[in-house]
Amino acid sequence: MLLGLAPGPDNIFVITLSALNGRRAGLQVVLGLCSGLVLHTLAVAFGVAALIKASALAFLALKICGVGYLLYLALGAFRAGPQQASTAPQSSGKRLYLRGLVMNVTNPKVLIFFLAFLPQFATPANGPVFWQILSLGGVFILITLIEFSLFALLAGSLRNVLTGSPRVQIIMNRVAGLVFVGLAAKLALSQRL
Repeated sequence: MLLGLAPGPDNIFVITLSALNGRRAGLQVVLGLCSGLVLHTLAVAFGVAALIKASALAFLALKICGVGYLLYLALGAFRAGPQQASTAPQSSGKRLYLRGLVMNVTNPKVLIFFLAFLPQFATPANGPVFWQILSLGGVFILITLIEFSLFALLAGSLRNVLTGSPRVQIIMNRVAGLVFVGLAAKLALSQRL
């Protein structure tokens, strides 16, 4: 539970997007992010995460994709005018979901974290490790879904206050752009463990 509450790229992304675009948009992104966690859990259970951790090239490729996507989001936020912030919730649920999914899947630090974290709690004496990893990942995903949904609901309730005027909308778009650039920089500087 504490890990989900710690400031990180995913929950900052949820808060920023929800504050700009509303609760519904935030919840759709949360579903995408949590779907990414499902993929990370499966990658650990099947051993793919260990291969990516062992390969500097694979880690770098995934990191480049993540940084590129965050910079793409930043560019869109910097270019957004005041009307775009108010119409964003009408973006398709699929697009918002995919935005969260891509954000999570292209972050190699999440994959490496899952690889380091989940196996610590799996014990061969308790049965097949594969199923234990899936169960532990499922619990983590459920907790994350609840916490991130609460972030989306709380931040989304600020939307009307934050986007009440065109000037505030432009400022919020620029702040969102800066958040994405900051997240991209953090990811770009991250090292393989």
